[in-house]
Amino acid sequence: MLAAILLVTIALFWVAYRVYGGWMGRVYGLNDQHLVPSEAQYDGVDHVPTKTQVLLGHHFSSIAGAGPIVGPILAGLFFGWLPALVWIVAGSILVGGVHDFGAAIASVRHKAKSVAELARQYITPRAYKLFLAFIWLALMYVIVVFMDLTAATFVNVEMNGSGVAISAIIFVGLALAMGFLIYRRGVGIKAGTLVFLPLLLLAIWIGDAVGEGAGLLPWIAGSEKNTWNLVLLAYCLIASITPVWILLQPRDYLSSWLLYLSVVGAGLGLLIGGLTGATAVASRWPAVVLPSEVTGLGIAHIGPLFPILFITVACGACSGFHSIVASGTTSKQISRETDTRRVGYGAMLIEGVVAVIALSAVIILPFSGDAFGETPITIYAGGIGEFLARLGIPSRFGAHFGLLALSTFLLTTLDTCTRLGRYAVQEAFALDKNDARSRVIATVVTLLLPGFLVFMTYADPATGQVLPAWRAVWPVFGATNQLLAALALLSVTVWLKRTGRTWVFAGAPMAFMLVMTMTALAMLIWRNGLTLIGVISSVLFVLGLFLAIEAARAFRLHELGPEPVTLKAVGASGD
Repeated sequence: MLAAILLVTIALFWVAYRVYGGWMGRVYGLNDQHLVPSEAQYDGVDHVPTKTQVLLGHHFSSIAGAGPIVGPILAGLFFGWLPALVWIVAGSILVGGVHDFGAAIASVRHKAKSVAELARQYITPRAYKLFLAFIWLALMYVIVVFMDLTAATFVNVEMNGSGVAISAIIFVGLALAMGFLIYRRGVGIKAGTLVFLPLLLLAIWIGDAVGEGAGLLPWIAGSEKNTWNLVLLAYCLIASITPVWILLQPRDYLSSWLLYLSVVGAGLGLLIGGLTGATAVASRWPAVVLPSEVTGLGIAHIGPLFPILFITVACGACSGFHSIVASGTTSKQISRETDTRRVGYGAMLIEGVVAVIALSAVIILPFSGDAFGETPITIYAGGIGEFLARLGIPSRFGAHFGLLALSTFLLTTLDTCTRLGRYAVQEAFALDKNDARSRVIATVVTLLLPGFLVFMTYADPATGQVLPAWRAVWPVFGATNQLLAALALLSVTVWLKRTGRTWVFAGAPMAFMLVMTMTALAMLIWRNGLTLIGVISSVLFVLGLFLAIEAARAFRLHELGPEPVTLKAVGASGD
């Protein structure tokens, strides 16, 4: 059954990319002769024309993170695998892919500005300020959640977290070396891949072999995990202000290979298990889980299917964070307009496959209270180990491989988020983006709130149970993330409407996401009261409401006609 689920999902995604993605490309009027921001605004730091496969690797690694793994696993546990699967497939094709593609091409057509800038031009200047504040707050949650999850991965003794940390450190060094050789010594991308991909696999083996035992770092601020949080804050600061060619592009390209290999390997394991009838990959988790079944195990349920499912599975179906990446780092590196479909819509569908693989790690579990006690990281790593074991790979190595893949996606998302937060601060205060000092100041401002939130102690408002930062923040992160997706779709919809294009394909998913997320935020406010989470949820609810009202007014304004474009010089290829 697992093999059939995977094959049907991939087939549906392929048809959607060819048919639906192709139709949207015609609506947007993609033309590779249009001059793109990476060429018109080239600066060698942020605006750099990038080959399709490298940019796909960066974008995919940035949007993936832990989202398409943690969300589907939590949804599968609490609601059953069938509702989560339906939302992943339908959401990726009709909501998330539309959102990512729209944000990317809209930004490219507007000098690589953020979706907030789109709101200023086509809605109102007030909407721009509200949107920018919303984006910045959403990025803060992403940084907190993924930083805490990364630190948790590095100290997970059961899953050899020290080994994962060692492999991750070697990985960053390999990425720096690859970036230098490709961009400063003229080594080709194929040659670089042939050299550095085997070295990356060697780094996994080294980490697994020497990482046993005590933690790598001393305890600071009460635990080794907090020490890693401090290290990760410093890493984000440095990585955010370095040129994209030296670390961001090569690291994301290599990490995308980790994800490709883990997806292909796990997929082949599922197929082989399905063909041979191996019990290790048989379905055991219920297709639908009722709330009473969860509470009967003594586990507090996360809430009703509607709307909680749609904020639990964010990345992997639809994620507002993707619009920030698409209109932030990605649009500044697009070398031709047709890449917005390949990178925007295509990467979203690949992420949907990752979400199905993660969900499969739940499907093979026996239904018990023990499963709810495991972290999604442990469940995912265990699942990857089981699937790769079908290929003759030791399950221990497979689990370590899965954890390293996850940690590299987390690192990618962390410093990409910090860079995007830096962009938002520079844009809001009109700071010179080419000035090194303003980059540092904007980055420090971006990291102040996450640096405070990640060290706080959180308790469940109902039970008083102490929760890790990522688990406490996840519900408001999910609601914020999905509301951001609705608002990004709102901006794209108004842009399409006011430039005389078909707009319903973006407007319909926008309306659905707006209703689901505003309802979820209202529930969070009611549940958390005057706690930090409740207050922040209230602020986000008000921001979202005002933005929706501003957009509704702008929707009735007259059409402006298509946005101006500039053609490339005669003979330019766009490659």
